[in-house]
Amino acid sequence: MRKPHLIRGALLAVAALATGLWSAVTQEGSSTGIPVHVVVTVEPRHGSNVPVINREDVMVYQGHDRAKVADWIALQGERAGLQLFILIDDAASTSLGSQLEDIRQFINAQPSTTAIGVAYMRNGTAEILENPTSDHTQAAKALRLPLGDPGASTSPYFSLVDLIKRWPEGPVRREILMVSDGIDRFGGSGPSNPYVDSAIEEAQRAEVIIYSIYTPGVGHYGHSFWRMNWGQNYLSQISDETGGESYYLGFGAPVSFAPYLDDLSHRLTRQYLLTFLAKPEKKARFQSFKLRTEVPNAELVAADRVYVPAGT
Repeated sequence: MRKPHLIRGALLAVAALATGLWSAVTQEGSSTGIPVHVVVTVEPRHGSNVPVINREDVMVYQGHDRAKVADWIALQGERAGLQLFILIDDAASTSLGSQLEDIRQFINAQPSTTAIGVAYMRNGTAEILENPTSDHTQAAKALRLPLGDPGASTSPYFSLVDLIKRWPEGPVRREILMVSDGIDRFGGSGPSNPYVDSAIEEAQRAEVIIYSIYTPGVGHYGHSFWRMNWGQNYLSQISDETGGESYYLGFGAPVSFAPYLDDLSHRLTRQYLLTFLAKPEKKARFQSFKLRTEVPNAELVAADRVYVPAGT
C-alpha cells in the first residue's frame, strides 16, 4: 500500500534520541569561517581493528589550506540516531527474491536508534512502502519481489533524487542503501551522465550518504556488457562521492548479500559528525575538501565536497 507522506509520528521517538545533535555543534571560530557539517566513517586500512579517532586527530584541507576543526562527535549512544532508507529497483531481476531474507535479517539486526524505510524505484519516482520506522518487523514486512519489468524504471537516479527531495530534514543523519543494476535506461551510458551528476549533487546538498549493491536487471539492457559496466561505474561513483560504499561481485548476482550488509552494519557504528570552518565566499556553492589523519590503520571516508552558504 502506497504511503504518500514521509516521516510521521513513528519517527518522533527516534528523533527525540538525537534532539540537539546538529544544534549542539559548536560555532567557535565562525568569524573566520562558515561552520559546515559532514558525516565521516572511520575505515580500517587493513584487518578489522578500528582505532578511536579524537578531534585532534582529524585534519581538514581545502586546497593547500588547513581548515579549523570545530567539532568531532561520535554518533553513538544518545547520538546514534539514524534514518536509513532501503531503495530497491523495480527493474531488478526477480532473482533478487533469494536475497530478500538477507535484507530482512539486516533490518531486524539494527539498533532501536535506527529508523528504517522501504521504497522501490518505479517510473522515475520512489514508491514508498514504509516510512522510516523503529518498528523493524514492520519495515521488514514491507519488502516484496521487484516487478522484474524493464519498463518500470526509466532512470534509477530519477527515483533517488525524488526520494531525497521528499525526505524532510531532521536532527539525525540520513543514509540510503540503493539496490539496483545502476543502468540509466533513460539517459544512456558513457563517461558523463547528467542524471548521475544531479543525483550526487542532491545527495551532497542534503548530506545524505548513498550505499549501493549491484544486482542484475532485466531486459536487453540488463545483459548488455556496455550497459552493465557503466551501471556499476555509476553506482560506484555515487557511493564514493557521497561518502558511502559500493558492493558488487562481477556482473552476476551474488550468492548472498549477507557479507555486504554485515560490512554496512559495521560502518554505521563507526561514524562521526565533523564540523569544520569552510572558506567564506560571496556566493553559496559546493567546496571540495580532503580529510587526513595520522592515526595508524585508520582512513576517514566522507563526501568529497560540501555545500557552503554565502558568507556575510
